[in-house]
Amino acid sequence: MVPDARDTARTDTARTGTARTDTALADSALFGALITEVPFGVAFLDARLRLRRANEALRALLRGGGTGGRNGVNPVGRRLAEVLDGEFAAVLEPALRGVLDDGRPVTGLEVRAPAPAEPAPGAPDAAAPDAYGERVWVCACLPVRGPGGAMLGAALIVQDETVRRAVEDAITRRTERYRSLVEATTPVVWTTAADGAAGEDAPHWRAVTGQTPEAYARGGWTAAVHPEDYDRVAAEWRDCMRDGRVLEVDCRVLTASGGRRHFEVRAVPIRRDGAVIEWVCAGTDVTGRRDAEEMRGRLTGQLSAAALRTARLQQATSMLAEALTVGEVVRVIVEVGQSAVGVDHCTVALLDEGRTRLTPVAPADDPSGADAGPGPDGSDAWPDGIAVAEPGVMSAAARDGRPFVAENPEELRRQLGEAAAAAERERGPAEQAWVALPLLAAGAPIGVLRFAFTRTRFLTEDEQVFLEALAGQCALAVERALLFEREHRTAEQLQRSLLPGDLPSSPELRMAARYDPVTRHVQVGGDWYDVFKLPGGRLAVVVGDVMGKGVLAAAIMGRVRNALRALALTDPRPAAVLSGLDRLFSATEDAEQFTTVAYLVIDPATGRGLYTSAGHPPPLLLPAGAPPGLSDVEAGTPLGWPSHRQQASFSLAPGDTVVLYSDGLVENRRRGVDTGLGDLVAAAAELPPGAAADPGRLVDHLVARLLAGYEQSDDVTLLALHVPASGE
Repeated sequence: MVPDARDTARTDTARTGTARTDTALADSALFGALITEVPFGVAFLDARLRLRRANEALRALLRGGGTGGRNGVNPVGRRLAEVLDGEFAAVLEPALRGVLDDGRPVTGLEVRAPAPAEPAPGAPDAAAPDAYGERVWVCACLPVRGPGGAMLGAALIVQDETVRRAVEDAITRRTERYRSLVEATTPVVWTTAADGAAGEDAPHWRAVTGQTPEAYARGGWTAAVHPEDYDRVAAEWRDCMRDGRVLEVDCRVLTASGGRRHFEVRAVPIRRDGAVIEWVCAGTDVTGRRDAEEMRGRLTGQLSAAALRTARLQQATSMLAEALTVGEVVRVIVEVGQSAVGVDHCTVALLDEGRTRLTPVAPADDPSGADAGPGPDGSDAWPDGIAVAEPGVMSAAARDGRPFVAENPEELRRQLGEAAAAAERERGPAEQAWVALPLLAAGAPIGVLRFAFTRTRFLTEDEQVFLEALAGQCALAVERALLFEREHRTAEQLQRSLLPGDLPSSPELRMAARYDPVTRHVQVGGDWYDVFKLPGGRLAVVVGDVMGKGVLAAAIMGRVRNALRALALTDPRPAAVLSGLDRLFSATEDAEQFTTVAYLVIDPATGRGLYTSAGHPPPLLLPAGAPPGLSDVEAGTPLGWPSHRQQASFSLAPGDTVVLYSDGLVENRRRGVDTGLGDLVAAAAELPPGAAADPGRLVDHLVARLLAGYEQSDDVTLLALHVPASGE
């Protein structure tokens, strides 16, 4: 019997229904398995974001597994915000709302929260709060659609990633720690063939050097050695391979980044049956140690240089304290600049009273011949001075009152401009670097100290500090020297104004005088001489010496000279004149002040006269036809030490000569008075023929002989009188 078509359709429909039922059952079973068995949280939320289904894993999270879930609250039928606290709900609800609105799934959503005070029930031991500082979940929000695509709700899947992330972090930390340890302490190891050729590839060595496998195979490890070290390393490597001994060598290695690193390379031979079959090499990066050693060496050098500069500054301070003139100050600065900083040219220029022009100062006579100016022949490069308003190295420092530094010609052009830089270099064509420092006194510039180098010169901070300190010392010394020179000029003018311009002329008596002020230290003293006419045709002859130096000594000398003239014109007798001077001293001068005087009254027609001394050195006598000697007239006390004044007769025969002088001729720091007096008599005994009859030649001879080999430390005054013999 043939089945009816309707029966067949019913049968097919039944089978289809059965299949659909089976699929639905399978889907239900699958969903049940997901809900109950999977180790991650699964939940279904309706369109109003209320929990409708949640598996046990998610419920465990909601019961306190670190999500901020509220214990004891049944989640089904509730919104997430009602069962979750904090960040979890704040992250998930917007994501789920977005899924419902646009139907697009959201995956990889990460939520972090602090670890709970206590682990969730059933949570693994690894999730204990003392194991991790925070919990990590990765969430997915998926749209759930019904027949026809209608949006029924959203599925939430939550995976606890805390343990996996912690394990990954631990592995990463261990890996990084191991890598750092290897890079910091472990040598780079590679092998070579017995003949040193590259055997196996050396990726660790190549990672340092940047060599390609092909380049390493061709040249081996030595191909990466710095060119300046290559010949030495290659020779040592060949010797070790020939002798079969261990190689230990230090070298620089070119790196993949184009830099260089210091390596200590050690190669050990591996032997089999007594023969070397390969070499095991290890390279240790010692760049940090070498750099530290170099830095230590540089610091040691800098400290040594700083100590030397400090010593030189102390020495300069001491030398400048003894420099009394600006020229002497310049000489000291030249010496210190050359020895301490390697300065090639040094110039000190002073401002005029209007502070509009700088005038360079030449150093005092220097036996070393040091060059104080930038000219190649040592000549003055600024014959007309420097206008402060014009651009220039020194004018910039004077104008701005702060240091000017140009370490190379390009920097000079940048600061001064092309024309001014060219003019500056014209004065010193060999100069390549410049420093100008203002000399400040009471905050205002009085001059400029200029240093120049014949090479480009980078000044360290310590060197700049040293030069500024040197400029400060120079400014003090210059200010002191200017005051001294001003006082010296005043005193010298006063002193010379009190000395007679011309000696009185007399056919019966030849006279000559010489006055040499000291040229170092204090330059003006109280020496003087005088010759003037007395009533009756007689002459008063005087040589005196006031204690002390400077304006005060010159002023006292003027008072004594004028008083002596007044007293002599009243009563010319030597004893009376000195007694009157004693009274003057007692009334007008300090008790500690004293003056020595040699006073002679002579009649030119007869050569006879009277002589007295107030503590003055004895006259030098050169009698005609007899050896020279010293007068035996006893010297009295100096003025200011009153005593009974006496006088002695004095006579010069035709051909005789007498010389009055100050103690500066016979006494200095290295020679006592007694020795000096003996040297004076000896010098007089060695007079050239006819010199005694010429007072001018006589005094010149005595000064030359007595000062030869000695530094003059006091004024020198001489007055010679000669009675011509018949026929002279």
